[in-house]
Amino acid sequence: MIYKLVYAKNAISQLNKLHMPLRKRITDKLYFYSKQNNPLSFAHKLAHASSGEYRFRIGDYRVIFDVDKQGNINVLLILAVRHRKDIYRK
Repeated sequence: MIYKLVYAKNAISQLNKLHMPLRKRITDKLYFYSKQNNPLSFAHKLAHASSGEYRFRIGDYRVIFDVDKQGNINVLLILAVRHRKDIYRK
C-alpha cells in the first residue's frame, strides 16, 4: 500500500531552504517510507503531540508528521522538516 504524502506550506518552505543533496535525501527517504505497508514502524511517537503526532529521523534532520486515515485513504501529512537541534523549539 502506498501512503499519500501531503506537505504543509511550512514544511515546503523548510525543505526549500536546504541544500539540494540534503533535500533529495529527505524526500527520497519519505517516498521510501510512504511505500511501506506500515510506515509507522519507522517512526517514533512524540510525547507532546502539539507540533505533530510522529517523527521520522533522517540523519540529523527530523520530519514531524501526522497520519490521517479516512476509509481507504491513508495520508502522511508532513508538518515540519528541521535540524534536530531546532525541531522541538517553539
